[in-house]
Amino acid sequence: MKPSGVPEAQNTLITGGAGFIGSHLAGRLLGQGGRVMVIDDFSTGSRDNLTHLADNPGLTIIEDDVTHCPALGQLVADSDYVFHLAAAVGVDLVVQSPIRTIETNLKSTEAILEAAAPNRTPLLLPSSSEVYGKSSREGFDENDDLLIGPPTLGRWSYACSKLMDEFLALAFHNERQLPVTVVRLFNTVGPRQTGRYGMVLPRFVEAAKANEPIRVFGDGQQSRCFCHVNDTVESLLRLAKCDRAAGNVFNIGSTEEVTILGLAKRVVELTGSQSTVELVPYEQAYDPGFEDMQRRKPVIDKLEQFTGFRPSIPLDDIIRSVAGIA
Repeated sequence: MKPSGVPEAQNTLITGGAGFIGSHLAGRLLGQGGRVMVIDDFSTGSRDNLTHLADNPGLTIIEDDVTHCPALGQLVADSDYVFHLAAAVGVDLVVQSPIRTIETNLKSTEAILEAAAPNRTPLLLPSSSEVYGKSSREGFDENDDLLIGPPTLGRWSYACSKLMDEFLALAFHNERQLPVTVVRLFNTVGPRQTGRYGMVLPRFVEAAKANEPIRVFGDGQQSRCFCHVNDTVESLLRLAKCDRAAGNVFNIGSTEEVTILGLAKRVVELTGSQSTVELVPYEQAYDPGFEDMQRRKPVIDKLEQFTGFRPSIPLDDIIRSVAGIA
């Protein structure tokens, strides 16, 4: 079994490393003097996200699908730690391509776990706050029961696929002694995130900077907590260095709550935009019967207990960061 943790100058494999979070994580690791291998098929990730790192001799980019990569076993064997960030992302993609969503999440996770098992290579698997489903709790704790909607509503396919990823990862931990840590991410945002697949904050900022109407789905009273990618990456790295984290599930997110309507108004104010805010019924934005989570606020005490860290970048600073405002 390989030693756990990802200290400086180790070899780290990041699947989905050309994505929004993956590219920020790669930058942090390279900045610490480490060597980083990125596997990405660029279906949702972008080479542009890695352009600023292209001249770093510690970076290796492999264009391939994790599920079909013939060299995956060797790449994992050569790694001291694996961050499995390859996944289907965004509400729009989930609604429009449910088969792709389910298959991407399940097959890629199975492939990376099978590759990591022989040498027990330590691995971190990001899941999603979506797995909490329709729970009405004020704050979501890692030990809470989960309430997922019916299979007739494809919107829940993403949550179910990520939840199966969690079950599979923890089964590998228990049955094959694979050091796997699972994290549930709550709305990570920041520079280089695109609104292409329905990500709400970059979509709002893009509209505001163009002085176009900002479209808020539903009544806008649904609330979320937005976590800056720098806080998310710091959390991931600290958990990777924590020997006790393996076999556990952790929430990662901010606890500063805002309604989506309130978010739109703050984007307009902070960008000095002339945009109006328009409410769009869910049935016009998505399929009939679309269900949304009314609240999504994490309890992050466990993260702090294990790592001594809590995400703390304020929402206004996050909006300025996304908008490129000094």
